[in-house]
Amino acid sequence: MRLFVALVPPDEAVQHLDDFLDVRRGAAAYRWASSEQFHVTLAFLADVEERRLDDLGERLERAAAKRSAFETAIAGGGAFPNPGRARVLWAGLDLDQRGRTEMDRLATGCRAAAGRAGIAVDGQRFRPHVTVARLGRPAEVSSWVRLLDGYAGPRWLADRVTLVVSHLGEGPRGRPRYVNVEEFTLARPPEVP
Repeated sequence: MRLFVALVPPDEAVQHLDDFLDVRRGAAAYRWASSEQFHVTLAFLADVEERRLDDLGERLERAAAKRSAFETAIAGGGAFPNPGRARVLWAGLDLDQRGRTEMDRLATGCRAAAGRAGIAVDGQRFRPHVTVARLGRPAEVSSWVRLLDGYAGPRWLADRVTLVVSHLGEGPRGRPRYVNVEEFTLARPPEVP
């Protein structure tokens, strides 16, 4: 199975970003992500044997419980690998120092949980983002990056991670179809005096 562990924004945040992009999508012939695909990948697991799912679930539950919920918003944006030769356009996350620390530790914990369950983790250095479009070939996208840089969505509490199975080519227009397998709750944030 092809799986990933993700931070999935709430409906309000997803809808806000989708509305922002909707009136702009016609301006470029990119493969725009649908709102059902908006998420922040914490760990990508390209090839998982079904027999490893229970162990993975238990380990992800423990990893999530060690992290505290944090407030964030989808805001800003960029391009991978860079705006001059972009293959991916993305929206970022607005995180304070505690949120950034929790997010980084959460990604590290999810990746470690998969590794301990005997599952190889794909991907490079973690950079929290929501993919909004993929480009068929590298292109200069500085104007899109400036546009995304001015975006700021509603704030929300990141309080759970989701294990998702990705069925390639089974969604609309040959996109992946995502199915949530299980959610794992983060600890509540400490009360501020």
